[in-house]
Amino acid sequence: MIKKSLIDLLFKGFSIVRWNDKLRPIDLIQIDKHSHKMMIAYCFAKYEEEAGKEFVWNDIIKGGIYELIRRNVISDIQSPVFKEISKNKALVKKLNFMIYKEVEGKFSNDEIKEEFYRYMTEDDYIHPYSQRILDAAHIYSTYYEFLIVRHANPEGYKIDHIHKELVNEVEKYSDLVGIQNILNKQKIKNFVELTGELRYQVRWGHLPRIPNTSVLGHTMLVACLSYFLTKAIPNVADKRIYNNFWGGIFHDLPEVVTRDIIKPVKRSVPGMQEEIKRIEEMLADQEIFPQIEAQWIDEMKFFTRDEFAAKIHNGEIVEQDEINQKYNSNEFNPYDGTLLKVADDFAAFLEARNSIDYGIRSKELEEAASGITRKYANKIIAGVPVYKLFDEYNEK
Repeated sequence: MIKKSLIDLLFKGFSIVRWNDKLRPIDLIQIDKHSHKMMIAYCFAKYEEEAGKEFVWNDIIKGGIYELIRRNVISDIQSPVFKEISKNKALVKKLNFMIYKEVEGKFSNDEIKEEFYRYMTEDDYIHPYSQRILDAAHIYSTYYEFLIVRHANPEGYKIDHIHKELVNEVEKYSDLVGIQNILNKQKIKNFVELTGELRYQVRWGHLPRIPNTSVLGHTMLVACLSYFLTKAIPNVADKRIYNNFWGGIFHDLPEVVTRDIIKPVKRSVPGMQEEIKRIEEMLADQEIFPQIEAQWIDEMKFFTRDEFAAKIHNGEIVEQDEINQKYNSNEFNPYDGTLLKVADDFAAFLEARNSIDYGIRSKELEEAASGITRKYANKIIAGVPVYKLFDEYNEK
């Protein structure tokens, strides 16, 4: 099962503030940036796939997760300094190996440990075109953050210089269809901006917590947890890895137009939850899906509707056990929605539990943490003993 030490390292991304040497209207948070980067990478990859370019989808997933872990370890090194260090290849190799050694003991799954080792030590482990897509998404998500900083600080020191530098970096990827479409102000630019706004929505907004977590960062945490849980399934089909990760990234996408409505409100009146779901779907049809390419919409609906149900192709809902028994093959397009629900609930548990551990507690947070723990007591889902996620947190 996933060790607490690895989960804590992922969760650290909520406490790392980016652009912390600049005036900014809101704190720009590490894990939020990486979530937005992966949403952008999905769009770029879709365009490149349609253009017939060869790359590996699962390498994009691995690169996104392991780069977040790497950046969380070296969070004290600011980007300009790291950029200079990166020019010294021998030094970078030593730094990467040091990072691996620091994280090595946090992995309980040998396959994931091997993946991370190779990511940190082999230059060509990630398919080169997958890496190019990730690099383009990285620089554009950074540029998106910078525009927020610049708006608050238009005459600030080196603002013009940083702007020119970032524009030059973005233009290096102008061979990618996604970058071309954004620069030409095609509708995908609206989608990228819309998804970026999920960073403004604070989860548990009615309760004081430390650290605050946004809907945007939450989706990346859920996607990472979903990946690790999925990799615990023996001989798991690649399509399950793909669906379970991107389902995690996009499962809260409708909240960009409805906001994060807390569960007590959804459950306050009979029928309220169903009505909110109907409104979410209507607004997604009106405001979100028109901003992506028509041929992507069915898959985006697959990720955002009945997102916590076990499904196969065409959104057909099946029993979770059937995925392992009958549909563990790419041809069925299997999606472990119940496992994604575990990741979503566990992320909520972590948000409550970390605040409690920091000393910011309330009756609602304590009830949420204990309630989620009870919900998964002795539960095995998709063959994964998910109850073990909570073991280290409940040790006295």
